[in-house]
This record gives sequence, structure tokens and C-alpha cells, in this order.
Amino acid sequence: MASGDVDPVPAELDPSLRPRLEIGIDCRDPVALAPFWIAALGYQGASGDGAPYLDLVGPPGSLPVFLQRVPEPKLVKNRIHLDLFSASPEQLCRRLETLGAIPLGEPFGSGPTWEWQVMADPEGNEFCVCRDAPKP
Repeated sequence: MASGDVDPVPAELDPSLRPRLEIGIDCRDPVALAPFWIAALGYQGASGDGAPYLDLVGPPGSLPVFLQRVPEPKLVKNRIHLDLFSASPEQLCRRLETLGAIPLGEPFGSGPTWEWQVMADPEGNEFCVCRDAPKP
């Protein structure tokens, strides 16, 4: 097999090979950051003490998201980030800014409406607000 080639194992053949996905967000203070992500994601609350984990409680069927206490501050760009899709991304950006998010640069995209805006949560973790375009 050449470098970069993938040898896929069909998940339907062995369900135990399909991983379960959770989203972890590193932060200095999970308890302080939780209200931002609860409101941003439309989750219902949090459980745990934040030492070192705080689980965000989402609606049924939502992905598990947790905040993880780490000792170091964020220093460089994230290698993985969240994309929050919305039919009204401008409105979502304004709401997230009232919660403490900041836009990082100008929105991306062409035409009369932009496609996505890079933002940072109150601890500097990057995420994108994306226009949820109708499927063709």
C-alpha cells in the first residue's frame, strides 16, 4: 500500500470498529467557559465539577461535548475546529458576540452574502459560523 492510501474496513462488517465521537474543548476554566458553549450550541446545561472535565448536556441525539481543564493557555491556531451551520449566520454571529465570542478577520466567501466567519470563544478557541445553504 502506497503512502497516503487508506485500507478501509467497512463499518457495516464489524460495528465494533466504528468509533464513537465526542468533542473535547481544551480550556483553562471549564466552569467559566461552559455558559458560552451551552448557549452557542443550544445545549441544556452542564454536569461535573470541571476538575478536569465538565460535560455539556445536549438535547437528545446531539453529539457529546465536554470541556477539559488544561494548565496551559491556548498559544497557536487549532488543528481541528467546530463549524456551526446556520440559515442566518449573521444573526448567529451577533448572538455569539454578545456571549463573548470575537470575529477573527473578515468573513470568507463571494457574492452578496458570505459563506463563513472564523470566530474565537472567550478563551481563544477558533470555530467557524457557516451559512447553511439549501441542498440542491
